[in-house]
Amino acid sequence: MYTSTFTFAKRNFDEEFHALDELIARVARSTPGYLGEESWENASNGLVSNVYYWETMEALQSLMKHPAHAFAKQRQQQWLAGYQVVIAQVLESYGDGRIVHPLAGRRRDEFDAQDAKAGRADRR
Repeated sequence: MYTSTFTFAKRNFDEEFHALDELIARVARSTPGYLGEESWENASNGLVSNVYYWETMEALQSLMKHPAHAFAKQRQQQWLAGYQVVIAQVLESYGDGRIVHPLAGRRRDEFDAQDAKAGRADRR
C-alpha cells in the first residue's frame, strides 16, 4: 500500500481551482485501488496536507497520469505559493480502533500479501 502526501501553501484559489480540485478528488475516489484520504491544515504556518491512500502504485500512477491532474500541475503557480509531494510505501498501520481512518482494520498480513503480489521481499 502507498500514500501520496501533497503539502502546499495557499496563494489564490478561484472558481477554476475549486472546480478542478473537486474533479481530481472525484477521479481519485473512483479509481480502483483508492483507499481513502485525509486533510490537515497547520494553524501555525498555514500549510495544508492532503494524504491519499492507495492499494497499489499503479492505482496512484493512474491518478497522476489523468489529464485533470496534469493540467493542475501546469497551473499550480497560479494557485499555490509552493508545494511538496511525498510518495511512500506503507509498512504497517495500527491503532485502537476508536477513530475512523482509511487503513483502520487492515492487518499486517495484508501489507505483506501486497508486497508479495508486487514481487517485493519482506521488508522487516
